[in-house]
Amino acid sequence: MLFYDGRLKRMIKTGGENVSEREVETWLEERIPGVNLAQVVGVPDALWGEAVVAFLEPLPGAALDAGSVRAACKGRIADYKIPKQVWIVSEAQWPRNEVGKISKDALVARALADRA
Repeated sequence: MLFYDGRLKRMIKTGGENVSEREVETWLEERIPGVNLAQVVGVPDALWGEAVVAFLEPLPGAALDAGSVRAACKGRIADYKIPKQVWIVSEAQWPRNEVGKISKDALVARALADRA
């Protein structure tokens, strides 16, 4: 019997596959040079159901861009886990809730507003 021990609401359902937000965040932080902090969210998408979207904070002095991050993922993680959209944000740009945690709901809203 298999039990998932994470937060089910933090699973992205994309193209018929389930993707753990935390799994992709950890992979980006550990495998992409220059990434200090990664936050991954699922954003509603007409084609995929939900699209994997990553928000990345670079290490001081590091240069990150969306295209190179996506290219670095190709062939190293499953295609359905590769972020469809990558945002580069500074430490000051993280939306925080009243207790200081990064608000994933606000990140989803930011990604959706960019589509409009």
